[in-house]
Amino acid sequence: MLGNFSYSNPTKIYFGEDALNYLNEELAKYGKNVLLAYGGGSIKKTDLYDRIVKILKDNGKEVFEDAGVMPNPTVEKLYEGCKIAKENDVDLILAVGGGSVCDYAKAVSVSTYCEEDPWDKYFLRMEDVDNKIIPVGCVLTMVGTGSEMNGGSVITNHDTKLKIGHVFGDNVFPKFTIMNPVFTYTIPHYQMVAGFFDIMSHILEQYFTNEDDNTSDYVMEGLLKSLIHSSRIAVKKPTDYEARSNIMWTATWALNTFVGKGKSQDWMVHMIGQSIGAYTDATHGMTLSAISIPYYRFIMPFGLKKFKRYAINVWNVNPEGKTDEQIAKEGLDQMEAYMREIGFVMSIKDLGVTEDMLDGIAKGSFILKGGYKVLNHDEIVHVLKNSMI
Repeated sequence: MLGNFSYSNPTKIYFGEDALNYLNEELAKYGKNVLLAYGGGSIKKTDLYDRIVKILKDNGKEVFEDAGVMPNPTVEKLYEGCKIAKENDVDLILAVGGGSVCDYAKAVSVSTYCEEDPWDKYFLRMEDVDNKIIPVGCVLTMVGTGSEMNGGSVITNHDTKLKIGHVFGDNVFPKFTIMNPVFTYTIPHYQMVAGFFDIMSHILEQYFTNEDDNTSDYVMEGLLKSLIHSSRIAVKKPTDYEARSNIMWTATWALNTFVGKGKSQDWMVHMIGQSIGAYTDATHGMTLSAISIPYYRFIMPFGLKKFKRYAINVWNVNPEGKTDEQIAKEGLDQMEAYMREIGFVMSIKDLGVTEDMLDGIAKGSFILKGGYKVLNHDEIVHVLKNSMI
């Protein structure tokens, strides 16, 4: 393990088919006014919306609705949510949905009482929160982002073609999250699959750094093997509870800050993917899948030892009689074959990216250190071009 670190995660998880029952227990801790944030209304097509509203009413809560949270929450939507929360003196924000709704709820929680433009303060200048924070609780209906147990929030500004994530401290983490794998059964197949790669990408961007013997790497290899196994089952049988529950739990541990401890981290795939999203509004997980293989093939020579380990420990590549480069390459080849098998998007052209966007996408990709290779603008364009094949 490298360096010094502290670890804290204040989010309480209720997991399983009876998890929603514990919402009663949590609601008693907060005031009367609850902002119910959700997406396009899919929760009304099942009984989930009615069940949650009933629980809220039975606990004497005044419910204020903030519907229409889009897959890539916009700054305009953020301002709208802040207005509702402030006008109604909201005591709790209850996010019902996937990662975008959870992200959005956290953005509203820190922005409602911000005395300046929250986009400028939190997403451009990346400043800490120094104002009142409205607590957030989540009821998860889609997995992938890990937003249910972290401080991350991603907001899109279409005017400036920027999609930016701010990872807030544990004072912004959801106070509690309800996780019933059955609630994820109704999401469309494409969205389900996209979430699977978001999970994989979160793990890989923490895994492909450093070369020390690190406990976190062993944990991540196990998470990856579980995800690969369960995703193969879930694409054929989306209502397989065991597979979907394993995936849900893996998604949470992929990005609740635990596996990144003692490591530097490489988030360039996310930086490029988010810039693609700012131009196309494409589904987040698919922006990551479309560029991952070209990106990892590009940086592989600079982190050959770890790519070799990845091939052997995750993809069971037989190293006998092969060079390190051959082993590493075979691992990425197997990863690509798996991605095609599951149905991930493999070309950014399929997401609506055109040649004339590449320079702008590269400019909008924040260049981060921490990986085996710090990319420059031209190298990002190179990766993007290889992602169009």
